[in-house]
Amino acid sequence: MRVFLRTLLIAFLRLVTRVFFRSVEVSGAEGIPAGPVIFIGNHPNSLLDPVMVTTTCGRPVRFAAKEVLFDSVVLRPFLWLLGSVPIKRRQDQVEGAREDAPVPNGAPARVDNNAAFAALLEVLEQGEAFGIFPEGISHTRPELAPLKTGAARLALEAAAKGIPVRIVPVGLHYRRRDRMRSRVLVQFGSPLEIDEEQVASWRADAHHAARMLTARLGIALRAQTINTSDFETLRVLEAVRRLYQPEHLTLTLTQQSEILRRLIDAWERLQHDPEVRRFYGDVGTYLLQLRALGISDRELRGDPPLLVRMQRLVRHAAFLLVLVPAAIPGVLVHLPVLITAVWAGEALTSRGDVRATIKMCAATLLTLAAYLAVAGVIVLRDPTPAGAARALTTLVLLLLSGYATVRVLERQGELRRAFGSFVALLHLDQELARLAAERDRLRARLLELVDKHLGPEVPRIVARDEHDDVAAWLDADDLD
Repeated sequence: MRVFLRTLLIAFLRLVTRVFFRSVEVSGAEGIPAGPVIFIGNHPNSLLDPVMVTTTCGRPVRFAAKEVLFDSVVLRPFLWLLGSVPIKRRQDQVEGAREDAPVPNGAPARVDNNAAFAALLEVLEQGEAFGIFPEGISHTRPELAPLKTGAARLALEAAAKGIPVRIVPVGLHYRRRDRMRSRVLVQFGSPLEIDEEQVASWRADAHHAARMLTARLGIALRAQTINTSDFETLRVLEAVRRLYQPEHLTLTLTQQSEILRRLIDAWERLQHDPEVRRFYGDVGTYLLQLRALGISDRELRGDPPLLVRMQRLVRHAAFLLVLVPAAIPGVLVHLPVLITAVWAGEALTSRGDVRATIKMCAATLLTLAAYLAVAGVIVLRDPTPAGAARALTTLVLLLLSGYATVRVLERQGELRRAFGSFVALLHLDQELARLAAERDRLRARLLELVDKHLGPEVPRIVARDEHDDVAAWLDADDLD
């Protein structure tokens, strides 16, 4: 029964997060292994972080959660359903200690987490997965806080017992962490294994081995926690990374992450260079044009069949003629809920890493309450089977209108360009050919910038001769 209820709760949370966020992008989930796994992640958004990992990784995950959360009457049933394990923290033993502050004076030198460690080891012994945030705190700082050694100790102890545990780093990137209808990227890194040498080191000197593995985990986690000034910059530079990768070449996730980190570093150094800024703006325009047509960069590499083209046209027409009209009553019904949820997030806390959690909970509970209130009024006014049927029909219409509202909010940029996009879809062949040519030109310009700004002392991840496919597109106009 508990497993069934947990499945329902995760499905509900997946729905809620898809409504709360405009888009949830997931990278690297296909590389998550089966068997015993420890997920380690950065912790920028309080209770939303475990929810995002749980709803995107494709397998059940039990999380280590700070013990004080289990004191909440509201949270305790959900923590129980999700199989969360309480962890004691030194700062929680001091009344009034701040979440994101250093451990205060008067905190005990250590706390007893033997029971928690035993429970988490049992999870691994059963071939399941658990998650932990080794920073130990939720915070809004742009860089990772120093990692605690708990995750490393658990992994080493499990490996010493013969459990084939693997550690998967998870990077969570929120465009605006405290804003509803924002976007989030969940990036899973390559799994890390514990080899025999590390196990031998653990048996010889557990403290030293844990510190060494923690340092390794820090490097792996930083590879996923890509820090940029905003999500839009990350989106454009991720597109630049895709442009840079030759179509015939398969890169590992590690190589892809390294290329993206180099691009971010280069952008921070060169963003005021006119040539670089012009290229960045042109890539952003290229992405907007792709989005308006509902196609991806990958789809430009092939010729979509007639059926796919027709589907694009029908989908855009349905958006304009069905979803937009249906969203109008949805906006009127849900607007008070949204305003109240935003107010609650701003008024009830000053912590940026908690606001989004409050807003999501408030929006969810208020929406459910509003729906039940409307249905209740209908039934009270007409307590007959016909009244109950009308109440049920109204609930279905409210849900459909709410869905239409969400979809229109997600695609509001397309709404502003609706007519132009419709005309472009009528001439999809020409648009695809034009964008494919633009992609090749952008790729050629990118390689010129790389050659110009990448120093000879930096080893290339992709050899220069792997890019010979763009030579025909580079001309004098592209260098101006």
